[in-house]
Amino acid sequence: MACDCPINQVLKGTVQTIARYFFLLVTFAVRKFLEWKHGVKGDRVAPITNPLLMHSATELASKIRAKELSSVEVMQAFIARIKEINPLLNCVIDNRYDDALKEAAEADDLIASGKFSTDELAEQKPFLGVPISTKDNIGVKGLLLSAGLWSRRDVRAEEDSDAMALMRKAGAIPFALTNVPELCMWWESFNTIFGKTNNPYDTNRIVGGSSGGEGVIQASGGSPFGLGSDIGGSIRMPSFFNGVFGHKPSKNIVSNEKCFPKATSEEQNTFLGIGPMCRYASDMKPVLKVLAGEKVKLLNLDKPVDVKNIRYFYQPNDGGSQLVSPVDDDQQVAVSKVIEHLKTFTTPTETKLAALKESYGIWFANMKDDSGIGFDHQFTNYQGHMKPWNELWKWFFGKSEHTIVAIIMVIMDKFEVAYGTPEYKKMVEKRNQLRDEISELLGDNGVLIYPTHPTCALYHYESVFRPYNFSYTAIFNVLGFPATNVPLGLGAQQGLPTGIQVVANHNQDRLCLAVAEELEKAFGGWTPPKSN
Repeated sequence: MACDCPINQVLKGTVQTIARYFFLLVTFAVRKFLEWKHGVKGDRVAPITNPLLMHSATELASKIRAKELSSVEVMQAFIARIKEINPLLNCVIDNRYDDALKEAAEADDLIASGKFSTDELAEQKPFLGVPISTKDNIGVKGLLLSAGLWSRRDVRAEEDSDAMALMRKAGAIPFALTNVPELCMWWESFNTIFGKTNNPYDTNRIVGGSSGGEGVIQASGGSPFGLGSDIGGSIRMPSFFNGVFGHKPSKNIVSNEKCFPKATSEEQNTFLGIGPMCRYASDMKPVLKVLAGEKVKLLNLDKPVDVKNIRYFYQPNDGGSQLVSPVDDDQQVAVSKVIEHLKTFTTPTETKLAALKESYGIWFANMKDDSGIGFDHQFTNYQGHMKPWNELWKWFFGKSEHTIVAIIMVIMDKFEVAYGTPEYKKMVEKRNQLRDEISELLGDNGVLIYPTHPTCALYHYESVFRPYNFSYTAIFNVLGFPATNVPLGLGAQQGLPTGIQVVANHNQDRLCLAVAEELEKAFGGWTPPKSN
């Protein structure tokens, strides 16, 4: 048994300090090199000129039902916008434009028939005739279901995922599929089939992952709303990097069926959540009401929320995790201005949740299970086991079917905490203690304000040198709490989107969404990208 004597504690502290300074030195050097390499800021996407594209999804649905707009003209407008932006951003990798236009015409015919009143349509098909996009791992019948994996490049969904089936039932029309990282397992959207996706505010920057293409299509006005999935921040990080809203629901609320890859255990499935990504806060609640299906009653989404009566807690950083970047200036300003706004009608309380400093260790351990399925098996589409050192050699010569990140992940997976070990059990217990601590703190009327990410969007490939920064979002997946990214405009230092996440107790999603709407009113929410 390891000795916990003072000498060992000092040695451990010394090693951690050295690791911290080495990490900061490496990330500083990489940033300076990339600034030198790129020289000037990258391109921005062309501004939105068609006012129809500026409506929220719920506004479009209302106007279509009232015959103020036709579903066909709405669909045509968004298809045209995608064709305008995609050569620069590479966010859309498959589409069903022809079928979507036919379905839009059918929606218009249904409205014109008078078979249902406007109120009946609003109740039964709240998104009738509205285009919807989603990422390349949420099944849409007939579209690709590759999850960015080369061996699945020709695989197509045979049926809709449960989530998309519910959106179709509500009248939404899927029309575009968006890019993801390989096997949806990284927070930069890049794969060997479709390449990398670019940030609409600076094409030299990343878009996040795994719902990266979805974040881009929302931010640049290519889709009125969409679906993402999130097991470590895959909705919230892309929403943050692209300046839009994104909500990860409470655990066990939205079905993950008919998506790929699947969770490897029942518990891991509780960490995964499908939720809305959109430009306007007002769209999140009606989308969640559809996605929740029969479980919607657990959320009490129609119960009124007075934001002035909510109890607010905040923590400006994770406490200084040794391998996670410090919160940058723009993000510090974002948190501060939210707290100052809240002080105009309440008294927010700063918290010091010490275990947040261990977020990435807690997440990695709790993701382990007894299934025997490792990354090496998943990256082969469950058809064998990747030999990472062979793939690394092939990658140097441009012959590998995998990205360098995937290869590194398989190598590193062997060094992570193993299921059932004392260290695993220790981290599970820490997860449980932190969950209980936050749950008791928030109760049924409290929220936690916390950075979505420590930095604004990094340069392409820079995330490889800051692999654990995703821990700011990932911790809330293993805790099961709902969390919403709220955009707060562009930072003064880098001109990139900033934001914070709002976290609530289990099944208190309505608090997150109400606070998001309040902050949108206060700070403007999504800021459309404009040309340089």
